[in-house]
Amino acid sequence: MGARFYGADSENGDRIDDPSEDALFMMISDLNDTDNTFIVVQPDAEDSVWFASVAVLDEGGYEVVLRDASRREHEVTTSTRIGDIARDLTFWLAIRSHPGRPTPPIFDF
Repeated sequence: MGARFYGADSENGDRIDDPSEDALFMMISDLNDTDNTFIVVQPDAEDSVWFASVAVLDEGGYEVVLRDASRREHEVTTSTRIGDIARDLTFWLAIRSHPGRPTPPIFDF
């Protein structure tokens, strides 16, 4: 059937459609510095305006890139805590635009 909203692909060819926070945690945990150095999460559409990636850093830890051209967002951070990365990525993905789904509201507090 394929992804309803987006898919997560790793360098070694693993793919999870619409991954949960736990699935992202597992995919990030499986990263290493030899043959599976990154994952990319994005819609299956060819003209996608957003993506997220997590890559292993040579000095340890992970680089997280969050990019959404429609919102002029581009954030690059580093972290060593896989649980925090998976949680933050799940939140970020939840507010992305997906075909067939209304755009989530943005709240100013």
